[in-house]
Amino acid sequence: MIPRSGSNERRSGGMSGLRSWLVVFGNPGFPSLVAALFLGGFAIQIQTVAVGWQVYDLTGDPFQLGLVGLSQFAPALALVLFTGAVSDRLSRRLVMSTCLVMMAFVAGGLACLAWIGNRSTLPIFALILMFGAVRAFYNPARQSIVTNIVEPEHLPRALATNNSVHQIATICGPVAGGLIYGISPVAAYGVAFAFLLVAAVLITRLPRIRQQISRARRDWSEMIAGFRFIREKRIILGAISLDLFVVLLGGAIALLPVYARDVLDIGSVGLGLLRAAPALGAVMVGLFLIGHPITRNAGRIMFAAVAGFAVFTFVFALSKVVWLSVLCLILIGAFDVISVLIRSTLIQLHTPDDLRGRVNAVNQVFIGASNEVGGFRAGTTAALFGPVLAVAGGAVVALGICGVWYRAFPELREVAHLGKPTEDATPAAAAEPAPPPAHI
Repeated sequence: MIPRSGSNERRSGGMSGLRSWLVVFGNPGFPSLVAALFLGGFAIQIQTVAVGWQVYDLTGDPFQLGLVGLSQFAPALALVLFTGAVSDRLSRRLVMSTCLVMMAFVAGGLACLAWIGNRSTLPIFALILMFGAVRAFYNPARQSIVTNIVEPEHLPRALATNNSVHQIATICGPVAGGLIYGISPVAAYGVAFAFLLVAAVLITRLPRIRQQISRARRDWSEMIAGFRFIREKRIILGAISLDLFVVLLGGAIALLPVYARDVLDIGSVGLGLLRAAPALGAVMVGLFLIGHPITRNAGRIMFAAVAGFAVFTFVFALSKVVWLSVLCLILIGAFDVISVLIRSTLIQLHTPDDLRGRVNAVNQVFIGASNEVGGFRAGTTAALFGPVLAVAGGAVVALGICGVWYRAFPELREVAHLGKPTEDATPAAAAEPAPPPAHI
């Protein structure tokens, strides 16, 4: 997102936003990675919409929607001490391809259940739990591998590109999921199965990557290194904890099936539209930031974006007009992507390569807690107080948290730009010099 000081762009006297974006694709393997991330994200979105609609169709209970999110998050929390270490010790290319194949077979299992006319949610939740366990290993590798493929000066734009591609999949996936599910749940899960397998093949075709393999002793210190690093880096701690609590308490995405059916009365196709709206806003802003990066006041912009996220979530909660609800969701996605890109760039630029898997595993727990546990919170409060009060009350609390973090983390507030990492980017635990990168 932000060009590093002394980058090729600056040495060449500057280049157009489009040309500088295309330069990123000159890194060997990056186009295949982008294609794999798109197909994988597309498949996951189709499956997510299908599972959410199927579970709500079978039960009519918003609390069950919260359990869907919790089932996907619980494995990431339970396995956090292992998933990142696997990404740091093994080839991230191998980890990603293996996980994509396993996720494909979970989608195949869901298709089989739909084919035989299963009416119980128990086997569905069992497969979702398995899917969550596999994703717990997949995500740290996915988040870390881009740094092994692109040149350092291309990293901010590569991260912005990956995020935009992910959001495009998030736009297309829910719409496609709603349409295909309307035809047949088997077809929806079958498409997810096929796309995940193709994504796995694309990852296996990546060139040998230059990865700094962790050689740390296999002990407790290695397992908690990601937690220790985040705790000592207050800028990173503030950024990811702000996102955690704001989305955990103020997110509305898990209740979109309830809004689609009971509040706005727009059905499964309308649910796809609601799910796609935040991603549409994110893509528009993400593409803009690729060509017009933030060059000043990054910390304050991040806090302003979080506040905007909370305000428009509140408006969405009260809206009973479809066009206003969609507009609010677009703005929610637009504000959210600014926070996401700033946080992602901070983490990748300020973390040593042999520690990125463990740091990203912890970050994934923060993200999972904000999304999946946030969905559980939303489902529970909606069952008790109704969806409108659940979303509106959470938005008010999220806005208050934004104000508290603004005062509690001045280091984050005063971040001017996201350039070259500071000298203290190496964790205190790294007393020995790192071994040379290995081609794997």
